[in-house]
Amino acid sequence: MAQRMRLPGLLGELAAEFAGTMILILFGVGVVAQVVAGGIGDHDSIAWAWGLGVTLGVYVAARISGAHLNPAVTLALAVFKGFSWRKVMPYVLAQTAGAFIAALIVRWNYTEVLGAFDPGHTIKSQGVFSTLPGNGTLPVGMWGGFRDQIIGTAILLFVILALTDIRSTPPLANLAPVVIGLLVVAIGMAWGTDAGYAINPARDFGPRLASYITGYGTAWRDQYGDLYFWVPIVGPLIGGLVGAGLYQALIGRFLPKEEPPEPGRVPTPADAETVKAGQ
Repeated sequence: MAQRMRLPGLLGELAAEFAGTMILILFGVGVVAQVVAGGIGDHDSIAWAWGLGVTLGVYVAARISGAHLNPAVTLALAVFKGFSWRKVMPYVLAQTAGAFIAALIVRWNYTEVLGAFDPGHTIKSQGVFSTLPGNGTLPVGMWGGFRDQIIGTAILLFVILALTDIRSTPPLANLAPVVIGLLVVAIGMAWGTDAGYAINPARDFGPRLASYITGYGTAWRDQYGDLYFWVPIVGPLIGGLVGAGLYQALIGRFLPKEEPPEPGRVPTPADAETVKAGQ
């Protein structure tokens, strides 16, 4: 009976992760399609739309699921912040499904534009959906991309934990999603050259799969012909653990011991007041 009562809660969380990640990818992959294939906008357009997509996706899902929207976040919170291990794989699947469906919508909507820009649906427009080393043009290889994804996702998780740790000084008044979105904008502007800052396995694999089943035969490889799809999966998972571990070692262990009542959620003013009252 207890398991039966928990199930609707988990289903709601998975629906929120699906919807939040779908919103994120609709804006993120959509803006890349517009810039690359449509010729409207530039790198800054991409960075800002991805950041706004994260902000809006977090607002969609935060109340119900904590708005991880990223398997690297989910794994790091399970290892370091007490998030339930039984939810890890369901969350990852929901996030990947949301990214996949969103990418299919973008692929459908931009059918004519992509066809005109790249009739053969080749590596030329593959970067609309998934990342490539050096963004497909600069002299960066598979291992350079792997390094980049570890570093970029470490930065992401380090700062996310700082922004959501109610024992510290997180943004309140429901502003945490905005600041997390700005974090993604900053990563895009500073760390987007070597591997397109996937920093999220679901963000890359879901759209990569969507592109593959809709005509992109090169989806799993990079411009050198190397099997590349694993890089933006494994790199972010490792980087997330590195970043979260560094936060715990350098900051988290020196803060007061009170923990948020529900690990892995965006903080609210009420959460902060509860911690202060216990000090």
